[in-house]
Amino acid sequence: MSVVDQIKLAASAAIKALYQVDMQPGEVLVNATKPEFEGDYTVVLFALVKQLKKSPDALGEEMGKALVEANPALFSGYNIIKGFLNLSVADSYWLQFLGHSFPDSRFGFSKPTAEKVMVEYSSPNTNKPLHLGHLRNNFLGWSIAEILKATGNEVVKTCIVNDRGVHICKSMIAWQRFSNGETPASTGTKGDHFVGDYYVKFNDAYKAEIAELVAGGMGTEQAEKEAPIMKATQQMLIDWEAGKPEVMELWRTMNGWVYEGFNATYQRIGSDFDKTYYESNTYLLGKDLVETGLQKGVFYQKEDGSVWIDLTADGLDEKLVRRKDGTSVYITQDIGLAEQKQKEFNASQSIYVVGDEQNYHFKVLKLICQKLQLPSADGIYHLSYGMVELPSGKMKSREGTVVDADDLVEEMVNIARQKTEELGKVKDFTAEELTDLYDTIGLGALKFFLLRVDPKKKMIFNPEESIDFHGFTGPFIQYTHARIKSILRKAGVNGEWSMVNNKENSPLTIHHSPLLPLEKALLLTLEQFPAVLREAAAEHDPSKVAIFVFNLAKTFNSFYTEHSIANAETEEKKQLRLQLSQLTAQSLHNGMSVLGIRVPERM
Repeated sequence: MSVVDQIKLAASAAIKALYQVDMQPGEVLVNATKPEFEGDYTVVLFALVKQLKKSPDALGEEMGKALVEANPALFSGYNIIKGFLNLSVADSYWLQFLGHSFPDSRFGFSKPTAEKVMVEYSSPNTNKPLHLGHLRNNFLGWSIAEILKATGNEVVKTCIVNDRGVHICKSMIAWQRFSNGETPASTGTKGDHFVGDYYVKFNDAYKAEIAELVAGGMGTEQAEKEAPIMKATQQMLIDWEAGKPEVMELWRTMNGWVYEGFNATYQRIGSDFDKTYYESNTYLLGKDLVETGLQKGVFYQKEDGSVWIDLTADGLDEKLVRRKDGTSVYITQDIGLAEQKQKEFNASQSIYVVGDEQNYHFKVLKLICQKLQLPSADGIYHLSYGMVELPSGKMKSREGTVVDADDLVEEMVNIARQKTEELGKVKDFTAEELTDLYDTIGLGALKFFLLRVDPKKKMIFNPEESIDFHGFTGPFIQYTHARIKSILRKAGVNGEWSMVNNKENSPLTIHHSPLLPLEKALLLTLEQFPAVLREAAAEHDPSKVAIFVFNLAKTFNSFYTEHSIANAETEEKKQLRLQLSQLTAQSLHNGMSVLGIRVPERM
């Protein structure tokens, strides 16, 4: 139980004992005490003033005295400032917390529960490589899955690959017309980049044909329909749906090239999945559910044979679920896949990591599943996130203006190399160690920059800004971790916490002089880590973890600037500060690990 939860419980008991008023612990408001006041945590009293007909100061005095007398192991004192009861947590509590926590390699993580959660992310199209937007998606999805694991859930990571449709056929037609039989192998090009280049070539050829038809007197809208390359693409889609052998063979070949490229990128960025679904296998799902919905009166059929659902009473509109020719639409497939995934994994929650342009789609999906009374319905959760832009603006795949994920990762590693070499502290590293270090810093900077922002917000990504060893960045936290590990190594501490001398000493068995303000501030920050992880899991927001590890690194650096560890005032203080350092390093490691970021032992 966190110290805040203990304070709420104690305050609830004090209110009951003093005033015979039942107030649940969750109703007690507790905040961190403001820096300008003495104390660690503050109980806000205003909710009780009117009910108990007491002045805030009188109420605070009575409660403060009762809390300290009833909980001497938790509180060492109190003061009242204008209706706020500021409580000082006893040094003995903090020392007990440190003694219990510092050897724990899983500090912050929860024990397993029976809850199972699915997280679907990435969802690439097989007509282009992964780009910057996909990176935010992958990092968010992977991180929230790991945060959910860290808080005790069993997690299934899934991906749906959009491997069919007119966009795929565009790349296929362009390859037939312009490739002269070239392949990724013959050109030395990564497969997903190779196919993506033909998607751009299609668009260039399509625009040229439209311009030619318009110049000949045809209207623009008609020219878009009559352009030969577009008509050929639409015919190819018909042939694919009919299973025409030569079309299917080309489709399998080109998708195979893309999958090889995707897998290389996923491995490079540390993204993985327990189950991958393919739209070519799922696009017929949901047809039976349309019939079920018609029988239940959830859907209705128009005169032309199309099937709809009326969601106007739910604040939305009417939504098509089956075309008049009997073919499915995207929402139909998603309903069917939601049902299939539920049967397969029986998860209590299914999280879809998809950009905010699909907010409406997922509102409709959840509503329809609820009206069909599917077991998966209530657990559907759309983790909506804002788009990522560059300082130069938006990106467009068809115009070839996107920033490919592979290119961006390489750029980040190169910037990491340049900035690290400028610092000149890696002369004793081997070439292999340097390669690994630059990779760790570059990818860490990229992931941290994309995860430090609330997912709901749009953001601008600036590669140079993301690698700053002194700012709100991944490298700052990585450097702090490496600094602590260096301190511990010099003191003779290894990863399992064995000391060269005085290894029996711990805060539980020795008497310490009072904790100094920065020692206490560091302990107070460290104690919050498990609660931060739980909050991040509940709100599906990795930025809360990113902010925590940054603040922890800042707090440690302030502590280390003021207080010597190796030359502490006493041996007891040295042991205390070493254990503080150990727990800080472990918390930084564990916090960064759920963000998918490695922290080096030295930098």
